[in-house]
Formats: sequence, structure tokens, C-alpha cells
Amino acid sequence: MFRRVALELFAERGFHGSSLRDIAARAGTNVSHLYYYFPSKAHLLRSIMLSIVDSLLEALRKASAEAGDDPVARFQALVRCMVLFHAERQQEAFVGRSELRSLGDEARREVIVVFDEITRLFKDTLDAGLRSGAFRCAYPAEAIFSVLAMSSAVATWYRKGGVNSPTTIAERYARLALEMVGHDTRAEADGVGAAGS
Repeated sequence: MFRRVALELFAERGFHGSSLRDIAARAGTNVSHLYYYFPSKAHLLRSIMLSIVDSLLEALRKASAEAGDDPVARFQALVRCMVLFHAERQQEAFVGRSELRSLGDEARREVIVVFDEITRLFKDTLDAGLRSGAFRCAYPAEAIFSVLAMSSAVATWYRKGGVNSPTTIAERYARLALEMVGHDTRAEADGVGAAGS
């Protein structure tokens, strides 16, 4: 309960704009009760952040495994998963990115370790596609960071009930990402060109 309430407040006011008293009040309890579970606001943020990035990594690993051995299918699956997570779990994704700066050094290192593992999933898949000839990309490191940045940025602008559904956005981003890494998508059926618009 406390993590959910704190997440809402951090999304609304930011970590530094939310006090433990605010969190306890919205949860309908007192600060001493909150202290029983979390000795400080920093501990609460650490718990929230690790939960978010661990959930994202788990979802990406599942999507990659279900896509099979083909690097093109795996890369598409990873991008779709990344976009859907940031659209459907927008509040968590937004806080997970925006409040990294508010973590203490040790907690930040813990979260960055998970972010590095997420990056590695994308990198390994891109490398496999380059080896197989499915991808042609002069700047693979920059391509990965660009794909991750555009996918995670969905959390900052997506609005529920907008013109395009999360699924449509995810499909379009997957195609954009394939084009970015040099995969020829011209021969493939679009299937999403007019969907949701």
C-alpha cells in the first residue's frame, strides 16, 4: 500500500516534493506506522525503483524467450515489450526514469546494474542480427541507446484514449527500430499503417 501511494505522489510532485507525512496521510495512517516498514523516504524510493526495473527486465526476458532464436523477431519483441511497459505502466515507468537522480549512490548502482542488463539484452540481439546479416548498422551502440531512449520516452507523452493504442505504437516503434538497425522492412506487410488512427 505504501509503495503504491508513494509512487502516486512521486509521479505528481516528485521525490523531493513529497514527504513521509504526505505519504502516510494519503495512505490513511500515521508516520510511525510507515516507519515500521520503511526507515526513510530514501529506502521507500529504493524499494519502488528496484521493483520497477526488475519487473521491466523480467518482462523483456520473457518477450525475448517467447520470440525464439530469430534475432529480427527477438528485436521486435523487445521493442514492443519496452513500449508497452512504458505506456501501460506509465506512472511506474515515469518515476523509474525521472527519479534515478534522487537515489543514494548505493541504490543508484543497484538500479543501474539492472538497466545495464536491459541494455545487454538489446545489444546481444542486435549483435546476433549483425552476425547473421539480418541487420546492417554502422553504429550499433548508438542505435541501441536511441531505441531505448525513444521507447522509454513513451511514458512522458502517451495519453490513454489518444489516437493510437499502446499496441499500435509498439508495432510502429518496432518497425522504426528495425529500420534504424538496417533491416529491410519493405517486403514485410505493415499491418499497422492505419490501425488506431
